[in-house]
Amino acid sequence: MLPLRSLGLRPPPAGSAERFPFSVPAIRTLGILEFPTPVTFFVGENGSGKSTLLEGLAAATGVQSLGSELRVDADESLQAQRALAASIALTWRGARTRRGFFLRAEDFFGFTRTIARMRAALLAEIAEVELEYRDRSDWARALRLGPLAGSLRDMETRYGIDLDAHSHGESFLKLFQSRFVPGGLYLLDEPEAPLSPQSQLALIAMLKEMVGASSQFIIATHSPILLAFPGATIYSFDARPVEAVPYEALEHVALTRDFLTDPERFLRHL
Repeated sequence: MLPLRSLGLRPPPAGSAERFPFSVPAIRTLGILEFPTPVTFFVGENGSGKSTLLEGLAAATGVQSLGSELRVDADESLQAQRALAASIALTWRGARTRRGFFLRAEDFFGFTRTIARMRAALLAEIAEVELEYRDRSDWARALRLGPLAGSLRDMETRYGIDLDAHSHGESFLKLFQSRFVPGGLYLLDEPEAPLSPQSQLALIAMLKEMVGASSQFIIATHSPILLAFPGATIYSFDARPVEAVPYEALEHVALTRDFLTDPERFLRHL
């Protein structure tokens, strides 16, 4: 069973209607957004409000913020989105879930740095213990090192020895592989940013696998490749109010198709 059924907005606090984010046209006119399918996309031009609503949704659901070193409820860059979250009314299909995560593509590299620091700290502590226990028995040394070695092994099993050793796209997919769990709610903001077209197809394959394990995805994207996910609900933030649209009606899709068919027709006017 998919965790989240729908999203709506209560009236904003007095005096807030003309301030960001409530002043964004797509948010000001937002009705009820239903999530009837395992994968839902938010699509629209830059500044249309799709990422703002996704960030507000992340704050409202309380899922973990993956990538940022700060929690959603402590990230100063999301202060306006937390105000939006206070006006978001969520309907769940069952018990509220906190399984899953929120990830902005730009936060991914902060996450890899955090993992690298954690691994370096574990290695340094292991080296200190080795030095401190060099004259102790093997049993005493193993007893002291056991928890540290276990933590390091778990980290390397989940993330590999060095996420930075991979390309950005490979690291991004590795992160997804390590953190997707069944029954989770995943809020992804422009995950295509570090991914090649081939890697976007690999991400679609991962989404299909996790959908089969009762996971739910709400994704803000510009990618015609990701938007082609079979059976997905697509909300256009360029419409007033925001409305569900079929894949073939998306301007992103039509423009990409036309460009690939005849790029010179576009380039000669630039």
